[in-house]
Order: sequence, then C-alpha cells, then structure tokens
Amino acid sequence: MSEFLVNLLGERLVNGEKAELDVHALGSKLSLLGLYFGCSLNGPCKQFNASLCEFYSKFKKSSEHKDKLEIVFISSDQDQKQWQDFLQEMQWPALPFKDRHKKMKLWNKYKVTSIPSLVFVDAATGKVVCRNGLLVVRDDPKGLEFPWGPKPFAEVVDGPLLRNNRQTTDSSALEGSYVGVYFSAHWCPPCRSLTRVLVESYRKVKESGHKFEIVFVSADRSEESFTQYFSEMPWLAVPYTDEARRSRLNRLYGIQGIPTLILLDTEGHMITRQGRVEILNDPDCRLFPWHPRPVLELSESNAVQLHEGPCLVLFVDAEEEGELEPAKELIQPIAEKIMAKYKAKEEETPLLFFVAGEILRMAFGLRFEQAFPAHVIKLCMFNQPLHYTFTNI
Repeated sequence: MSEFLVNLLGERLVNGEKAELDVHALGSKLSLLGLYFGCSLNGPCKQFNASLCEFYSKFKKSSEHKDKLEIVFISSDQDQKQWQDFLQEMQWPALPFKDRHKKMKLWNKYKVTSIPSLVFVDAATGKVVCRNGLLVVRDDPKGLEFPWGPKPFAEVVDGPLLRNNRQTTDSSALEGSYVGVYFSAHWCPPCRSLTRVLVESYRKVKESGHKFEIVFVSADRSEESFTQYFSEMPWLAVPYTDEARRSRLNRLYGIQGIPTLILLDTEGHMITRQGRVEILNDPDCRLFPWHPRPVLELSESNAVQLHEGPCLVLFVDAEEEGELEPAKELIQPIAEKIMAKYKAKEEETPLLFFVAGEILRMAFGLRFEQAFPAHVIKLCMFNQPLHYTFTNI
C-alpha cells in the first residue's frame, strides 16, 4: 500500500510547522484517504476548513477507526505565504507547495471541478469511495458511517416518492425500470431550460414502450419553490422535507453542480453521469438508454465535458455530414480499449474522446481555442499525417 501512496502523493508531505512527513509513515492500518482540494483565498474553503477541523479532531479522538483515515490537502494557491498560513489552521498534512505537477495530476485524476472538494479514496488502490466528502462532514459529524462507501441506489432512495398531484408511491415501484436521478432547482436557469427539454424526452421514451422513470432531487431553497417547480414535472420526486434522503443521494453520486442527470439501468447500476448532454444531443431519444459511446462529435451542448477531466479532441478538415466518420474510426479502437479496461475495474474512463470538424473551430475562432482547459489534448488532421498541436496533461 505504501508504494501506491508514494506513486499517488510523492515521497514527502508537509505540515503547518514546515516539517516533512514520509508518506511511508502514514501507517499500515490506513484504509481511507481524504483528498481535500481547496485554496486559502476561497471563502467557502475557509468556512469548510473550520468544519473539517472539528470533524477530524473528533474522529481522531473518539472513533475506533481513527488510524484508518488520513486527510491530505491539495492546494491551488499561487502565493506560498498564504498557503503556509492556511496550512497552519490544519491538523493534517499537505502536498508540498512547489509540487504543481502532482497537484494537477490529482485534480485531473479525480475530476475536481469546484472547491472546496473532499474526495475519499481507497488507500490501497486510489479508487473513489465517496466523491462528496463535504456532505459526509455535514451529515455524519461523529463518523459513525465510516468508511462512507457507496450503497445500492434502491437502499438510498428507499421510501415514499411524490407525484405532482400530491399522491405518493413507494420507491419499490422503480424496480425493473430505467431511472434518471435528476438534481435540479428552480432558481437555476440552466435547470429550468433542461427541464423543458427533459419533459419532452420523458414523454417520448415512455410512448416508445420503455420502462423509464425520473426521480427529482431538489436543491431548491424553500418548499414553496420546490412545489412550484415540481408542478411542471410529470415524474416522481423525493419529498422536499426529506432532507436526509436528498443529501444521501447527492453524496452517492458526488454531485458538484446542477443540473445533473444520472441515468441508471434496470438493476440500479449507473449508465452515465452525462444524462444532460445525452438528452440535449438526442432530442428524438433514438439512443435511449444512452450508454456511453467511445467517441463523440464535439458540439456546443457536450463541450461542458471538456472541463470535467482529461479529454482528447481530434479536429478534422471536414465540412460535410459524414466526413467525421473516418476520424472516429481512427481513434475508436483506442477509446474502446481504454473504456473496456476501466469498466472491468468498475471505474470511470479517465480520458474522453471527441472529433470535431474544422467548421466548428472556425465558427468559434480564437475564443473557442482559448476556451479549452489546459488538460485537453488537441490533435489536428487536415488531409495530412496526424500530428500534435498542443499537449498538456
């Protein structure tokens, strides 16, 4: 296990007293590692840091599992003094300030898109155990549910579900159906836009004869807003008053932003986290239940995925429909191999593959080029041998 941790974190960590800690010394009993991504200048990070300090202190003093958990701070600070001052408020170690490459790899590996973020991973394998540790700290302040691993959807959602006519049905009615778990809120304009599209998609899938249901998990700020928003939806919802169940569902799927639509198969296993993209790209629902495809055509609706982790985009000198197919065929075997490898390990694919016509790039101009995150690999193929134009991963 220590060799794995060295590969993940490096050989040395530091603490607020400027002392170095040998990663090998984290302990043979360690089974869970909390990766805390944050920044000293971020207000929510400073607020969460205080809560995490209280949680960590209680856990280390009173939990029977105190030797099985450690937290490591991974900072995005640019100023070393501010980073050092923030570190002095913490009781756990951190990656060294200068180890920017290791930090970037961890941010990409665990697809961190916002801060503060606390991801719990298996200390022996690095596999994600719980993506939304912020909710763990809030909902389980005594650490009684350690190690906070994923539970079956049916167990987490168990209980009554609402219909918008105020009638209820038991969650057991979802058995045997494809399920969309829809995290949304009325105050969020993109959510309201997606809901309008989703209502039509829901109707089309149901009319096609598929067993399909959606469960709305509200992030509204009041029950009144929830009731108003839910009145527009023809599907089910977790009662707004059942905050604990809503929180457990957010924790189960590591929700970091809304709108998010998680799609599950008839056994409750995840098909994709990208339900929003799939709905927008397939308004006729021909590809239902939207299993992940190895290679996607880049579009305005799915470009959001470029910010969620490492991606490879192959630009092609193509203007007519169908001209992207040879490019897809070129990288499809690679994408399929990677997808199969990680599916066998029950892990998310760490690299997404896209193809895009030159007309798309020209339409967006330099703004589109500059919009790519640094972790995106861009390749070009303009009627000549494939060559790299930019790599930073």
